[in-house]
Amino acid sequence: MSANVESMFYVREAPWHGLGVRVESALSSEEALELSGLNWTVVQRPIMTSTYDLIPGYKANIRDTDNQVLGVVTDRYRVVQNAEAFAFTDTLLGEGVKYETAGSLQNGRKIWLLAKLPDKYIIEGDQIEPYLVFSSSHDGSGSIKVAMTPIRVVCQNTLNIALSTAKRVWSTVHVGDPAAKMEEAHNTLLLAEKYMGRLGMEFSQLSKVRLSDQKVMEYINLLLPMDDQPTETHRKNITRIREDMKLRYFEAPDLRHVGKNAYRFLNAVSDFATHAKPLRETASYRENLFAKTMEGNPLIDKAYELVMAA
Repeated sequence: MSANVESMFYVREAPWHGLGVRVESALSSEEALELSGLNWTVVQRPIMTSTYDLIPGYKANIRDTDNQVLGVVTDRYRVVQNAEAFAFTDTLLGEGVKYETAGSLQNGRKIWLLAKLPDKYIIEGDQIEPYLVFSSSHDGSGSIKVAMTPIRVVCQNTLNIALSTAKRVWSTVHVGDPAAKMEEAHNTLLLAEKYMGRLGMEFSQLSKVRLSDQKVMEYINLLLPMDDQPTETHRKNITRIREDMKLRYFEAPDLRHVGKNAYRFLNAVSDFATHAKPLRETASYRENLFAKTMEGNPLIDKAYELVMAA
């Protein structure tokens, strides 16, 4: 293997794509928000036309520190402040959960807090570490959510596949009293443990599904389709990224022990989805990639569907 090819597998970004601020020293969600610069509040103000006529039924969510408009919502929308959204996570700290990173997307429209669960899992000989991403929004687009994001330690790949037997993403309720916060935290840990247990069972099953090289090539072509009548540029681009995914399946040093099976293919796709450079790196590339970490990556889910049907 050439030095260039080998470096492709070992030079990794942090799993959270260079976004956010490290908050490992935080002993509470309040401290995490302060360290990450998210200790601001949202105020609601009426909306007017350019002629100062009031627009009924709608208000603007505005960040108090700089008057940045974060979203336009209806009168019925209730603001959940950053501190309120993540307050229940403090109960998790007593269970060994540790805050790691916090930040925002889209200039504050969405905020998130990353925490690492204390358990480490050995699945098919790989060390998998489970993370929880807590997210909230101020643009009216969604509720407070929790997302499981397991990381394969050796290569920092995200293995956040959608399982039919266990939730990977779930919504939380806004709770105010201590007993409700404890219940919400307990429910979060139960759902996380169930997901990791089912994930281990799925990976064990996939490791037993043998794949021929021809089948792998067929899957890659399905995941990265080429137009029926491609332009020369399109042909070159698709050929390049197909070759990239092939290398991650056939040549990755961390997959040599795995065998040619569906588990190996899923890891190769995850490696590609997590680390491959895009054909065109836009200003929002890192934020979009991180959003897929939270919401789930369609490419990884499609690969999982393909190998489960094998």
